[in-house]
Amino acid sequence: PQGWDHLTRHLRGKGFTDKELVLSGLAQEGRRGPIDRFRGRLMWPIRDIGGDVVGFGARKLYESDNGPKYLNTPDTAIYRKSQVLYGIDLAKKDIAKSSRAVVVEGYTDVMACHLAGITTAIATCGTAFGGDHIKILRRLLMDNGSARVIFTFDGDAAGQKAALRAFEDDQKFAAETYIAIAPDGMDPCELRLAKGDEAVADLVEPRTPLFEFALRQIVLRYDLETPAGRAAALDEAAPVVARIKNSGAQHEVAVQLAGMLGILDTQFVVKRVAQLARWARDRGGAGPAPATGRPQQTYAAGPQAPTGGGPALTLRNPVFATERELLKLALQRPELVSPAFDAYGMDEFTAPPYAAVRQAVMDAGGADSGVQDPQEYLIRVRDAAPDDAVRAMVTELAVEAILRKTVDETYAGDQLVMVRRRAVDRRIRDVQGSLSRLSAGGDPAQLAAVQNELWVLQQYGQALRERGAEAL
Repeated sequence: PQGWDHLTRHLRGKGFTDKELVLSGLAQEGRRGPIDRFRGRLMWPIRDIGGDVVGFGARKLYESDNGPKYLNTPDTAIYRKSQVLYGIDLAKKDIAKSSRAVVVEGYTDVMACHLAGITTAIATCGTAFGGDHIKILRRLLMDNGSARVIFTFDGDAAGQKAALRAFEDDQKFAAETYIAIAPDGMDPCELRLAKGDEAVADLVEPRTPLFEFALRQIVLRYDLETPAGRAAALDEAAPVVARIKNSGAQHEVAVQLAGMLGILDTQFVVKRVAQLARWARDRGGAGPAPATGRPQQTYAAGPQAPTGGGPALTLRNPVFATERELLKLALQRPELVSPAFDAYGMDEFTAPPYAAVRQAVMDAGGADSGVQDPQEYLIRVRDAAPDDAVRAMVTELAVEAILRKTVDETYAGDQLVMVRRRAVDRRIRDVQGSLSRLSAGGDPAQLAAVQNELWVLQQYGQALRERGAEAL
């Protein structure tokens, strides 16, 4: 009933004191004495594992109710919501017998599962699934290595967040953990009403391991088409994999992670994960090392470009040396590299200072604009530089000797081809990474498009090797 004290008056008539009603959480203090906590609500008794009623869950029935949709008994001397699983009294025998438990989100979901024959279904009582809940299940599952725990969560952001919280405690189980997300974001109760018992039974068949779901949620936040995106995703995901205690499983998941990220050097990922796991063990299980910056290798790309905090540029690096030589030609002998040079993108220069000079040339009108008046052209390039450091680099490249006594079109063509070939090779590795990810279950149309791009790049790379500057 919606009245203020229907239950309080009824229980007083049964001999309960006002103090007992408040301590049990059924009543709360009002201005004129105890009033009912649950007014105008549908009630569920919550039982402990022994079958004794220790609390209540209540869903509001009326739109005029300004309270939360679900309201539970507050913690009392006999009810701790973090230590109670709804439905455990009914599910305990079948959980122990089948070594399997299905964790759902709400009371009606537990009911729908049991009605559909999934008699191992349980739910938390208005709180996140945590360590105390795991202790209850572990006692029933007997730490059986073949046991399975299946979590069902809504497909929305809140459900995904709940799944990731569950994964935080995943390694406290001896059981294998899985996640099930119903189609169209329906919960088990809605699914049963819409599609019947068989749909619920099919939903809770374990398919996606919880660790795989957790990793995919991490990976989805990054742009895996770029080396920097893959590196950042690995930085966040590797410590997650390192928490897996079983070394065989850890190795297998690390290999899967490399595939998800499109990192072709699988062993690098495996070693990175193993390194973090060793670090955690050395700290006494205090968890993986915090990220201290990205790994020193750049994935599926050329050598790592130096930054302000990285190593100084060195001409001993053949990649940087070729890029430097091409920029010197573009500034000192623009007639030898035009118009091909102006079609080169900034991303074809892997050293950030060189990419900045390339941008300044573009902003000054391109190398082709320097053929008629080289001196005026250099002034425009220096003026287009964004800061003093880039201006100094332009001046340096404009006066530094070119590394060839005979500077002609053949030599210029060789530099153009070498820079372009390396850029194409980097892009091929990027596309191969994308192909690796999509082959694991991506969109067929997208897969076909990526395969076509890879074929075109490979043909272009072959032409550059065979025909040189003619293929530019």
